[in-house]
Amino acid sequence: MSDKESTSSWIKSNLLTIFYAIIIALVIRTFLFQPFFIPSSSMEPGLLVGDRIFASKYDFGYSQHSFPFSLPIVKGRIFESSPKRGDVVIFKPPHTRNDYIKRLIGLPGDKIKIVNGIVHINSNPIEIEFIRKDDKGISIYKETLPSGKSYEVKDLGDKPQDNINEFLVPENHYYFMGDNRDNSNDSRFWGPVPTERIVAKAQIIFFSTKDGSWFIEFWRWPFDIQFERLFKLIK
Repeated sequence: MSDKESTSSWIKSNLLTIFYAIIIALVIRTFLFQPFFIPSSSMEPGLLVGDRIFASKYDFGYSQHSFPFSLPIVKGRIFESSPKRGDVVIFKPPHTRNDYIKRLIGLPGDKIKIVNGIVHINSNPIEIEFIRKDDKGISIYKETLPSGKSYEVKDLGDKPQDNINEFLVPENHYYFMGDNRDNSNDSRFWGPVPTERIVAKAQIIFFSTKDGSWFIEFWRWPFDIQFERLFKLIK
């Protein structure tokens, strides 16, 4: 074999390897796990700016929004499994195709109301307990759902969104709220999310950098990596 033929064979082999790697990555991203970056403080104190998480795509089934660029490959939702109240979910709100991450508060048929910052589900207030103040003096509370699932929420004080009139969640829709209750753009502002726009369930923080410094800025890692957050399960 000549040097020219050997070089050509080497190039073809490597291109084929790259092609297979891309296909495998797309399959994993579409059907199994997808990485997401947390760009805002709306899910504090549980998720911080700079957290990189893995979310499972198979938990709730698949729709067109499971695919890159929301390609209309499937109609409706297939292999559907309903999310549970309290799940941290990635979805695309009705007004945009951008990915959002929030906590599921209201299921189809639920009546959601907020009175003085306390969420009421079907006329029953969620149990809430003061835990501490953070390093900025902001109050942190523990909410406990009727199922017993609990998580921490942040409260900045009296805000207009602390009082929301009763809302009936329609069939095949879900009501989401951020854990940073006074600093979250969620269902209180743009309404419930159709089931076909649900993308994935947040599972684990696999990497985290202070204030969202870039993953490729390796020279900052010794100072910016939040080691205590690595491989932390998302509640």
